[in-house]
Order: sequence, then C-alpha cells, then structure tokens
Amino acid sequence: MIELVSNTRCIACGQCVSACPTRVFDISPSGIPVIARQDDCQTCFMCELYCPVDALFVSPHDHPVEAPAESVLVESGLLGSYRKQVGWGKGRTPGAANDQSYLMFKAMQKTPGH
Repeated sequence: MIELVSNTRCIACGQCVSACPTRVFDISPSGIPVIARQDDCQTCFMCELYCPVDALFVSPHDHPVEAPAESVLVESGLLGSYRKQVGWGKGRTPGAANDQSYLMFKAMQKTPGH
C-alpha cells in the first residue's frame, strides 16, 4: 500500500498520478501529489515504477502500516526500491536480464536448429 510521497525528492511530474489505476493521489497546490485515498491502493506498485526520481514508498502490505521516517527509508534503500529491483531507471539493469528463464530462452535462440 502506498505509504509515502517524498516532498524533498518529488519533482511534481504527475507520473504517479497518471499511472495509478485507482486514483489514489490528488495534486496539492504546489503540484506535489498527496495520498488522498490510501484505502483504494491495490499495492500494484505502478506509481513507484513510474516515479523517475524514486520519491515513493509502497509497502508490500495490503493495509496501512506506520511507515518509517523518510530518512530511514532513504538510508535503508527502501525508497523507490521496487523500481530498482525491476531495473527501471537510468543506469539500472533490467530485471529480465537476470531472469533464468529469459537467459535460457536467449541461449536457445543462439543454438543452431532451434
């Protein structure tokens, strides 16, 4: 469930608002998204994936939890961690590049007669 929008990292691009299938966010007067309907969050991580600056934290829980302070999330590497794990973002290796099924399929394509 969405737990945090970092006011210090957010660049007010609106990508998370556009990506959210359940319209969890509203835009504040400053342009920074606010979590307006947390109970509607389906924990799909789409907002976190589309955030270009890793300004969101989506907890894997399907219910609200008391999220750690932003500084703790940054220090522990959890802020934007799902996006990092799947390899979205400049300088990151796409997750599929390390997936064993993908690597096996890729190797099979190079084998003559397949």
